[in-house]
Amino acid sequence: MDNAANDIAGFRLTEHTWMTELGNWIDAISPDGRRAGALLFDPRIIGLPGVRDRVVNAVMTDQRLVLGGLTGLIPVADVVAVGDQVWLLTGQAVSPTLADLLTSGPVDPSGAASALVETAQTLMALHAAGVTHGSVHPGTVVITAEGAALLSERGLSDAIRGLVSLPDRDAAGWAALARGLAASLTPGSTQAAQLFERAAATAGTLGLGAARDLLVAEQTTLPGGAIGREGLARAARGRSAFAQPRVHAPTPVMPRDEGDIVTLLHVPGRSAGPVQFGPGVGTQVQRPETTAERIWRAGRDGAATMHRPGGKRPRAARARRWRTIFATAVFAAVMAGAILAWFKLSGEPELAVKSIDVVAPKKTQGCNSKVLITGTVVTNGAPGEITFEWRKNLDEDVVRGTLRTTSDKTSYTVPLRWSLQGKSNVKATATLRILTPGPVRTDKASFTYKC
Repeated sequence: MDNAANDIAGFRLTEHTWMTELGNWIDAISPDGRRAGALLFDPRIIGLPGVRDRVVNAVMTDQRLVLGGLTGLIPVADVVAVGDQVWLLTGQAVSPTLADLLTSGPVDPSGAASALVETAQTLMALHAAGVTHGSVHPGTVVITAEGAALLSERGLSDAIRGLVSLPDRDAAGWAALARGLAASLTPGSTQAAQLFERAAATAGTLGLGAARDLLVAEQTTLPGGAIGREGLARAARGRSAFAQPRVHAPTPVMPRDEGDIVTLLHVPGRSAGPVQFGPGVGTQVQRPETTAERIWRAGRDGAATMHRPGGKRPRAARARRWRTIFATAVFAAVMAGAILAWFKLSGEPELAVKSIDVVAPKKTQGCNSKVLITGTVVTNGAPGEITFEWRKNLDEDVVRGTLRTTSDKTSYTVPLRWSLQGKSNVKATATLRILTPGPVRTDKASFTYKC
């Protein structure tokens, strides 16, 4: 990739790119040389009526919250328009994520607990400010080189759908994250897995605060006896092509004269005075937007607004414009095939569950057994969210969870860990129910416990 040509608002794009439901994320280098991120929104999503304005509003809400002291979010430097393209630029790297680390093997239990505690605290702060994340899953939990867990894509999933998620959705996403981390741990980390499972159940019944407090109170059951970032930091540095911890906070990137690149956040003429927060954090007092500002925000006539008097574009601006066109053409050629796999807001079939299958051990289980029941869910390959629950015939406990699906996968595993104790000779039956999307599907499997 020609880095000189692939420059968006001063951010240099690298060759490391990956797809999400929003579009294409690309590792980038900020103008001051730090690791950063660039998201090119899927044009079929961002071009739908109202989507771009909702995305801009979500980002501006984040910036106001960060100015008000909220931590735990990936900072957004700018949102810019280049013709029909819309780019979101971050002041910090957006990789690796927990999803990246999990593909390499189990995550260190104390580091996993640290990520759960930090994401719970960030979500609680968002809820206290009157907003939600809306899409909590391993792919939106970024792990820094220091082992800190930061949330990315806050509010963007809701923005493209025109929805407002409730805090319960975030709690369900966090609980699914905890269960996923529990399932990924090695057999020697049974106590940690059980702690994460109980924290997930607590989040669904008593809330994120109680779940966080449970993890902190029982951290002595973790290997090493404490919650810590060290293992997570090593794993993150091992996955990073840059592998260099940051020392200073990222410097905010201000808009520059980039020819036809138009910022959607820094509107000309808008007051640059301090942000004012009332009783509900996240509200800002502004004067009514003028017609010129609306044109600027919408990105229409962007080139005309940036021309200097005299009607001719300066030589440097023309050169930048051609570099942008060239970069766009190169990027479009590289990503033409990948675009077909992008998430579609309309025109793509809705998520559907085609079948489920539950398997239990055939061998009789002895005293004080820990049994793994495996459920396999087959979908039609559409992205979305599946909610499910496990029920056991020997007690009233119900284990609920959420599974996020992607467009490149049709089969998913949903595990249940069942611990049995005491003297008995019984038939144990585990039932998996898929609640949404409907219709409700059910399958079950049994094994014998004899002690």
